Amino acid sequence: MIEATLTTLLAVQNESASSFGEGPGSWTIGLVLVVLVSLGALLAAGQTLKRKPESHIDPAILRNFNKRVTSWLTICVMLVIALMLHRSVTIALFGFVSFWALREFITMTPTRRGDHRTLFWVLFGFTPLQYVLVGIDNYDLFTIVIPVYASLFIPARIAFAGDHKRFLERTAKIQFGLLICVYSLSHAAALLNLKLAKWNSDKGVWEAWENGPNDTYGLLFFFIAIVQVSDILHFLWDRLFGRHVIAPAVNATKTWEGLLGAACCTSLVGMVIQVVLPVTPFTWWGAGFMALIISIMASSGSMTMSAIKRDRGVKEHGTLVLGHAGVLDRIDSVCFSAPIFFHLTRFFTDAESRVVDVVAEQSVAAVTMGMSCFSFLV
Repeated sequence: MIEATLTTLLAVQNESASSFGEGPGSWTIGLVLVVLVSLGALLAAGQTLKRKPESHIDPAILRNFNKRVTSWLTICVMLVIALMLHRSVTIALFGFVSFWALREFITMTPTRRGDHRTLFWVLFGFTPLQYVLVGIDNYDLFTIVIPVYASLFIPARIAFAGDHKRFLERTAKIQFGLLICVYSLSHAAALLNLKLAKWNSDKGVWEAWENGPNDTYGLLFFFIAIVQVSDILHFLWDRLFGRHVIAPAVNATKTWEGLLGAACCTSLVGMVIQVVLPVTPFTWWGAGFMALIISIMASSGSMTMSAIKRDRGVKEHGTLVLGHAGVLDRIDSVCFSAPIFFHLTRFFTDAESRVVDVVAEQSVAAVTMGMSCFSFLV
């Protein structure tokens, strides 16, 4: 089944690449195959252990593990199909996920009648607008529309509705949901817009990354793969080696051993991926550092959403796939790590600033040398 799926995906990629003139590179396709095969193997192992009555593993742990792997496999397949089709399809997919996650968040946090028109503008105005700005690569606007304009619009619109009961609480809920579910998650899609540079250690200069015009597909999938690895490793470390719970009242299963163990192991995985399948412009130790940051932020997102669920007295945010946790339960780690990864990557490897700086330095050096030669001749 997996081989048939991969064959279909590769065929779709070849057709779409010829139609649209773009598509993931060979390194990215290699990473996709590794991730899908690995998730399929983990799922097969979990199902095999589940069917063995003599297994000494807690059935509840196996069920949770299988659900987690199945959800990530579903997400990966959807993302791969979108990547194979077109950049705009990928951005639209993230927009749909943001819309659904925000809907789940709002359903979990009850609102009043006076909030309904505000929610309409949030769901059908600011959410699609954010992804339109990402799609047209308007960095200056997509980074401020929600944290500035939407944050001012929401309390003003609620105030005009004339309902002052729990005003600050209602405003904060909507603002937080929009910030996390839409603004933060949109940074994952915005990774496709980055123009990257890579440090050439031999020449000692920054150069435009040579992986081609579609290298950011690999960067996006590297990010999603690292979040998956961190999530699964954190789960395994908690169950196998967890002794000291971080915050029992918030999440009784998240431990310090799981946090640190998952972060260190995820960092190693990031290094291995970059060495074997160089889908990012980072060095091998840079990829490890980025994976470490992603893992820590992913764990922070999971803890934050657990606190919200405990506050609202719910177990799961909702269900998009029957029998599995809601969208928010699977993308909470992505939402918290996406903006950090995006801005760190842009800060360290942005081609427009790095390459321009190198050109400027070379120009200044050339002018200085020319002036020196002129002064010597005079």
